[in-house]
Parts: sequence; C-alpha cells; structure tokens
Amino acid sequence: MSTKASFIKDLSLPAIAAPMFLISGPKLVIECCKNGIVGTFPALNQRSSEGFEEWLIEIKSALADWEKESGKKAAPFGVNLIVHPTNPRLEADLRLCVKHQVPLIITSLGAVSEVVNAVHSYGGLVFHDVIKKRHAQKAAGAGVDGLILVAAGAGGHAGTINPMTLVAEVREFFDKNIILSGCISTGRDIASALQMGADLAYMGTRFINAEESKAPEAYRQMIIDAGASDVTYTAAISGVHANFLAASLKAAGITEEDLKKDTKIDFGKELDTEAKAWKTIWSAGQGVATISDVVSVASLVEQLKTEFKTAVEEQTKLLEFYPK
Repeated sequence: MSTKASFIKDLSLPAIAAPMFLISGPKLVIECCKNGIVGTFPALNQRSSEGFEEWLIEIKSALADWEKESGKKAAPFGVNLIVHPTNPRLEADLRLCVKHQVPLIITSLGAVSEVVNAVHSYGGLVFHDVIKKRHAQKAAGAGVDGLILVAAGAGGHAGTINPMTLVAEVREFFDKNIILSGCISTGRDIASALQMGADLAYMGTRFINAEESKAPEAYRQMIIDAGASDVTYTAAISGVHANFLAASLKAAGITEEDLKKDTKIDFGKELDTEAKAWKTIWSAGQGVATISDVVSVASLVEQLKTEFKTAVEEQTKLLEFYPK
C-alpha cells in the first residue's frame, strides 16, 4: 500500500497554503481549494468552538456547491490544531473535526497517538510540524501520515536547520509524506522542494499577500518592503521561537532587551490577549525577499504553476549536458 497521500496527484500544484494565525480564514481556504492547492486554517482563528464549527460548515458547503457547479474536484482543506496541554479547546475542536470529517489535520506543539487515531477513525490524515529530527522521530512513532519540516527562514514558529539537511535526515527513517516549509514563495521554490526529496511545499508568507487573506494592508505593504534581513527570530512574543517582521516589532515598542526575554507558552490564557499582540506584531519568513505584490489566489496559483513548469523544464534540459 502506498504511504503517500492519494490527493497529491489531483492537485494543480504540490503545495499547501499553511495555516496562519489571524490571517487564514474561510475565504482564503476556499479559493485555495478551488484553485487546486490545499487550503488550511488554525482552529484558534475563531474565538470559540461554536464559531469554528460555523467555519467548517461554510467551507464544506462552498466547496460542495463549487464542485457541483463546475464539475471539477476541489483540493482537500485542512485544520491546524495546537496539541499542547495549555490549549483548552483541543478536545472540543477535535470532536468537531471528527464530526465534520476534516480531510487533513495539521498538529503543532505535540504529536499524540490519541489525536492521530481519532482522525484515522474517519479516514482523515494527520500532518505534524517539526523543526528537528528528534521531534520528527517522536511524531513518526505516534503514527502521523506526514511530517511538515519547518526549516530555517520559515515564517511563524520556525526552526534553524538548513532544509537540505533536514529533509535528508528525516527521509532516512520516514517513508510517508514529507512537506517542506521555509522561504518557499515561487514556483521555482516548489520545484526545489521536490528536488530535495519533499512531496509537498508548505507556503505561508506568500499567501499573506493574497487578496483573500485577512491581513491588513499595512501588513502586506511591510512584506513588500522587507528583505530577508528584515526578519527577526525570537521566542519573546509567544514563548516559542518564531520569525517576525523587525519593523512591526519596532513599531510595537519591542526593544532588543525585550527580545532576549523568555516568555512562557500558555494557550490557556485569554485568546483575545494573544490575538491583540499578533495583530500588531506581524510574523513572516525570509521569503519576503521575493514578494513584491498583492494578488488574488487564482492569479497567484497560475503564476506559481508557470514558474514551476519552467523550473522543471530547465532542470530536465540539464540532462543534455550532465552527467558526463
């Protein structure tokens, strides 16, 4: 039996639009799925489990209607669950995912077999994000179907390991789905991820500047104006190391001394408080260096497809000269 996700062959591009806190909502997810890539969102982007269920129903209904009208098959959608002891909504949100049979569950900050078994009970898949080999081995032991390797330079809660090394390390013991995250902003980047041995590319920052995202205009403009060196890696904001736009840290009055402080992670605190911080302190990966516009998901996917095809064709031509 194949260990690869069957939906991969049906995508227009081997890509997942990553779940981004406060940024990913139904509109972005629906447009991604309609255009042939996996759309996802964090359950905690809704303030309550009741609101979360409303989003699930909205996404499922919109995609079902589109499939009926277009005669085409939409890509699957996914939900990000924070599997951490301090997340008070995990149990309720997981029950809703099972109830609505969410095709893909992306787990963060904890890989446990109970969650995997619950998702597998209805035929869903679980992809877990990791930043190092040890975490990947633990998640593999829990039975996950895929590992999202969050390499150096990625937006959000990123790692520090070079993507080539991280993919090679994990592929030695994991023959299921490998999804690579970190500075993937173009179709050529997607092709490079596959060349390194990944099955799918994981794209977050690039979709902040999609018209359908929930990002404010100032956030999008800051991404356009930023280069790779304008991204700061710190654990001071949420208790987990993440990459943030340095300009947003400065605007929020965050000093160099503040960035050195340790913050205890706690998802049990008032979510509104956390949301307020992330509304003004904006996360992004080093992939901002190649982002210069704001476009619709449809236009972006078409652009990525063209870039991907060109990159693959150029690589194929090299076989005329190498190896000698």
